[in-house]
Amino acid sequence: MPQMAPLNWLSLMVIFIMILILFNIINYYSFTSNKTQSTQSQVKTPSINWKW
Repeated sequence: MPQMAPLNWLSLMVIFIMILILFNIINYYSFTSNKTQSTQSQVKTPSINWKW
């Protein structure tokens, strides 16, 4: 029935959004950061001499 076609688009959109959110959550929590190393080491910025 063609009247039911919008429900298919709606379900596909909901499934796509759920997969997108799940993928972002997995990527966010997959990287572990070492906070002890970042506080001990100082960020070194190289000095750049611009010659114009």
